[in-house]
Amino acid sequence: MERYGFQSQFPSLREIPQMHVMPQESQSQQPQGNQAPQGMSWMPGATTVGVVCADGVVLASEKRVTYGGFIMSKGGKKVFKVTDQIGVACAGLVGDMQVLSREMEAQAKLFSMDVGRKISVRAASKLMANILFNRRYAPLFTQTIIGGLDDEGATLFVLDVLGSLIPDKYAAVGSGTETAISVIEEAYKESITIAEAKELIRRAIKASINRDAMSGDGIDFFIITKEGVTEETVKF
Repeated sequence: MERYGFQSQFPSLREIPQMHVMPQESQSQQPQGNQAPQGMSWMPGATTVGVVCADGVVLASEKRVTYGGFIMSKGGKKVFKVTDQIGVACAGLVGDMQVLSREMEAQAKLFSMDVGRKISVRAASKLMANILFNRRYAPLFTQTIIGGLDDEGATLFVLDVLGSLIPDKYAAVGSGTETAISVIEEAYKESITIAEAKELIRRAIKASINRDAMSGDGIDFFIITKEGVTEETVKF
């Protein structure tokens, strides 16, 4: 014990705080049914996409909410408004998405009242990254795409659970990422219009729905242009 420096802090071994470790499962024990290892069968899936266009940004997500192999809802909403020119689209736990979007909306309003101007997409993204990182010991289980339009033009950022901030022109998160991103990457171009982006996203999410059982039941679009935001829903 002396080589770790414990003896100087705890003269008596009885004073050392005890750490209780959960017993590990036997290696021979196998998950049953659709139960994932490490008890993660409850983790929901999603297919969420964001695309930067020549004239704005399009965010979208399908509407299925799952709990393991059970479909809890066919009308879930995973795309949220932050300001008149910024939106977020999420994949993960719906409750965590709602908490994060409400806090972002409130913080954006406070920023506007304090500074006297609207928050930029870059500043909103950094604020969200700080919120997620500050919650790293009790994280919000959500992958997030935040996008919008400001003086810098159309901008898109991708964030993970711990707040890693990555700028991009297009992105996909959730359990259907591999299928959706392959469709978008094949046809994306920087001169893409809002109408073309909507059709590309529709094809990408529909392809993902065909292969990912945890995604489905329609698409919510969140379209951001100079005229403001527009929300549309397509049912399958």
